[in-house]
Amino acid sequence: VQLQASGGGLVQAGGSLRVSCVASGLTFRSYTMGWFRQAPGKEREFVAAIDGRASIIAYAASAKGRFTISRDNARNTVDLQMKSLKPEDTAVYYCAADMGALDYSKRQYDYWGQGTQVTVSS
Repeated sequence: VQLQASGGGLVQAGGSLRVSCVASGLTFRSYTMGWFRQAPGKEREFVAAIDGRASIIAYAASAKGRFTISRDNARNTVDLQMKSLKPEDTAVYYCAADMGALDYSKRQYDYWGQGTQVTVSS
């Protein structure tokens, strides 16, 4: 199984950015896909998740109203569209796959991508 994240970069506060993840080696539609992030010196935290059929979506409080998660099961991709970015959104963003039901806990996710850096300047 491989999860390849891309799309990170440097953006000014208030700007927008989309990060994407393409998955291979798994039956993509069977997996809940999640986005997590980890800032320097902090724990990896949940950002958003979407179940296999895109019928259940969840966001962290910090992401609600600003971030949108979506998936394309035909292309094995999951995207996180981020807008109104703040400096505190600066982190490495990871996509992850979970065989079970949608979950907020990173411990439940089976596979992880390598991460993509998002930096928001003030």
